[in-house]
Amino acid sequence: MVNWEEKLNGDSIPWLLEPDECQPAIRYYTLRDILGRDENDKEVKAAKASIMISGPVPVILAAQHPDGYWGKRPGCTGTMPALVYLAELGADGNDPRIRAACEILLSRYIDNGGGLRGLSLQGTPSDFNYCTAGIMGAALIGFGWLNDQRLQTALEWLAQSITGEKVTSASGRDINKRHEKLRNSSPLFSCPGRNANLPCAWGAIKAMITLNKVPPGQRTRNMNEAIKRGVDFLLSHDPAVADYPFGTGNRPSSNWFKLRYPLGSSADVLQNLEVLVALGQAHNLKLANALALVISKQNQQGRWLLEHSYKELSDTQEKKVFYWYQNSLKLYITGKELADIQEKKGQPSKWVTLRALRVLKAVYSA
Repeated sequence: MVNWEEKLNGDSIPWLLEPDECQPAIRYYTLRDILGRDENDKEVKAAKASIMISGPVPVILAAQHPDGYWGKRPGCTGTMPALVYLAELGADGNDPRIRAACEILLSRYIDNGGGLRGLSLQGTPSDFNYCTAGIMGAALIGFGWLNDQRLQTALEWLAQSITGEKVTSASGRDINKRHEKLRNSSPLFSCPGRNANLPCAWGAIKAMITLNKVPPGQRTRNMNEAIKRGVDFLLSHDPAVADYPFGTGNRPSSNWFKLRYPLGSSADVLQNLEVLVALGQAHNLKLANALALVISKQNQQGRWLLEHSYKELSDTQEKKVFYWYQNSLKLYITGKELADIQEKKGQPSKWVTLRALRVLKAVYSA
């Protein structure tokens, strides 16, 4: 079998291991995921600790309200994307500020039926969004809330929405009638009012990432079935082409092929590979074209470029506001600091390179 490092044009690992005050999580993840170091390793512990004191994480936390939320009030959606990005950037879920924010998210966004408030079937079926439900669940699990009953109920609700099984509340109350319109009219992984009600691969990817974070021994029958359906759907089209059902235009979104990080609610061809590899498909021949595409994107140093970045807005109510966004998720961070710590579009990206190396190592390791 070909060694995964033979797929590289150059050795990018020393670059990823460099101390980097702008992206400190890179060194931590490279030590752990690429070099296989244990969490108790001295260097790993030091690298992990640096995430909370430099780079984007302390900048985002500095914008948090003392009561634990982001935005003008607790109900604003700023808390959700803030936590999603903090999770993707490697923040420590034991930090009391993050725990306070997670509690707000759990208490305000999970309704009595187990769905995600404002993102589920609260009021009208158009409120549900697989992408947002998925990234919220993944963040909460990543921050250590898997055993919270509210999150467990929401995860089961998510699985049931995929399998079409009878949806019930935490107390066992049948809420099927309330959800009947969605269940009877929406195909697999479709969000009412989005993508012309067609199944959405971005939503499938986010849901699969979340359900895969549940240890196999803790998965319910619906979760296992939902994962099976998700894998089947994502493999029903060539991931390199990404011609999954789309509601507008005559071709897939160009964003599929623009590698980036953090991703929030959007997805790219590399994240499709990431989740399929994590779900046991590393050696599935259907991934060959997508793997070849990703490998072809590296430069001569074995590094991948940031092909998509976030917009910078000026002349707003604040003197300078950097707007991190993914679809309708909005997080406003004031301050020049964020400009200095964001990777630059068109330049080699440590985050994208790390993501690519993880996939290549999983697929091509002996």
